[in-house]
Amino acid sequence: MNESNTLIVNEIFYSIQGESTLAGLPCVFVRLTGCDLRCVWCDTAYAFNEGSEMPLDLILDKVRNYNCNLVEITGGEPLLQANTPLLLKHLCNSGYKVMIETGGHHDIGKIDPRVKRIVDIKCPGSKMEQRNRWENIHLLNANDEVKFVISDHNDYEWSKNIIEKYELTKKCTVLMAPVFGILGNRTLAEWILQDKLNVRFQLQLHKYIWEPTVRGV
Repeated sequence: MNESNTLIVNEIFYSIQGESTLAGLPCVFVRLTGCDLRCVWCDTAYAFNEGSEMPLDLILDKVRNYNCNLVEITGGEPLLQANTPLLLKHLCNSGYKVMIETGGHHDIGKIDPRVKRIVDIKCPGSKMEQRNRWENIHLLNANDEVKFVISDHNDYEWSKNIIEKYELTKKCTVLMAPVFGILGNRTLAEWILQDKLNVRFQLQLHKYIWEPTVRGV
């Protein structure tokens, strides 16, 4: 592999998948350094700058050592680094079930089609709503998932309108999650039930298993 094929990695760890339709499964996480968003409720600000350059071969070796078939590439914003699509391709070629979690403000079309893309559409409460790349919605398929992180009722109503406008539930699985510690789980669940939304309510399971601020889980 070419020596220039490197990525800046914040951490690689083995844990329980806390989100998405695969929540609850053992998973290897590769958290990449860097993000060009500043969501007000961000829980991984340490990944903005902390990290070290690592060759792809070494990343693949570290993933392989966990002997786990499910791998998620996350951040930060993983698509900020030019070699992320290459890493995804190599993981898929190695037989892993691969996921990527992205803020959705970068082009998801360059991602290997075998990868499950989890696109986080930024609600107004994040203060990053203007950064959403709406063109990505037309690239979604049934293997992908769209996530709305909800901080208040305004975010919820806004998300409902986006789901309806783009007919998102016909394209892929739609996830709704409350901002941890800000919006009550029951409150969001009751809104979803009241409106009979065809979405999947989700929690960040890792924050209930371990302390919410613990890294590497």
